[in-house]
Amino acid sequence: MKVKSAVLRKSAAPAPYAESRPIQIETLELDPPEYGEVLVEIKAASLCHSDLSVIDGSRPRPLPMVLGHEAAGIVKEVGEGVTDLKPGDHVICVFVPSCGHCVPCREGRPALCEPGAASNAAGTLIGGGVRFHAEDEEVNHHVGVSAFSEHVVLSRNSLVKVDKDIPFEKLALFGCAVITGVGAVINTANIKLGSTVAIVGLGGIGLSALLGAVASGASRIVAVDINENKLEKAKELGATDVFNSRDPDVVEQVRNATGGGLDYVFETAGAVPALEVAYGITKRGGTTVTTGLPHPEHQFSFPYVTLTAEEKTFKGSYVGSCVPSRDIPRFISLFEQGRLPVDKLLAKTISLEEINEGFDLLATGDYSRIIIKF
Repeated sequence: MKVKSAVLRKSAAPAPYAESRPIQIETLELDPPEYGEVLVEIKAASLCHSDLSVIDGSRPRPLPMVLGHEAAGIVKEVGEGVTDLKPGDHVICVFVPSCGHCVPCREGRPALCEPGAASNAAGTLIGGGVRFHAEDEEVNHHVGVSAFSEHVVLSRNSLVKVDKDIPFEKLALFGCAVITGVGAVINTANIKLGSTVAIVGLGGIGLSALLGAVASGASRIVAVDINENKLEKAKELGATDVFNSRDPDVVEQVRNATGGGLDYVFETAGAVPALEVAYGITKRGGTTVTTGLPHPEHQFSFPYVTLTAEEKTFKGSYVGSCVPSRDIPRFISLFEQGRLPVDKLLAKTISLEEINEGFDLLATGDYSRIIIKF
């Protein structure tokens, strides 16, 4: 079938993208689903900094590629071997397909699926190969999803079935921002009731982590960012203290205000300076968790002695250490109860044709989540 898709053919184009137009809307040929695959009509897809990092070249991926990974839609057709989904079902896309058989999957850690990581890096589906074509040219998949397209073919293992009573633009958030941010708080750190928490970097993932800290009963929540608008948003969502990390003495400010730092500090910006701040404001005996995905060549260093002498813990969190089929339904349940108001992250709705302008807006830092509605 022919589909309208947003294709990135070359990274590192100069901003503003409204002028350089790195993403072109093209009509591609989409193959039907193969064994274990599903054809999905995308109804809403979010713009995320993980997409932006491919556009600006800080996260290298094989090109050309149909971008997009945070999305929700409707099942249109299922391939052979798919028995638990049917046309008409509503689904959320997950950006790490899990094989169910490798060591991490057998250990209950599907976010670390080895074949899933390999296929995502190669720009293919986990079952092998690509399903998008521009005449004789293959067009790669973005982390097994490629949500900036009217229709997509995904592995069944990249989908979570959900109820039909929540708008797609809200459901889309659960595929990346919510599972990564809330999951980091609940699964990776497993924070305790009454803990003190800081969030460094207030994009969609950082604000989701903040909401997760509120829902988990954190007694104090410090929000840190370079953008004053985001600091105001953080206060609206439950932050008790905010600090601008442009201040050169921000670490000292936070440590003084909190009596030596916080129990758990989450870095979600994917930038070395942000991680330095996060580690610096983690108290003795505390835990620093990072969800950031910086350029592979970026390095982080810290005083070695502090890890031992201060008994600090330093952890990474990928996809919020989530089991999507378990965690997405329970996070949705918290949302429906009003205890996880992730819809407050929605900032703007655009069309697919406005995607370059949308990434310009995302790059300003003023918008937590911009949604493409199809």
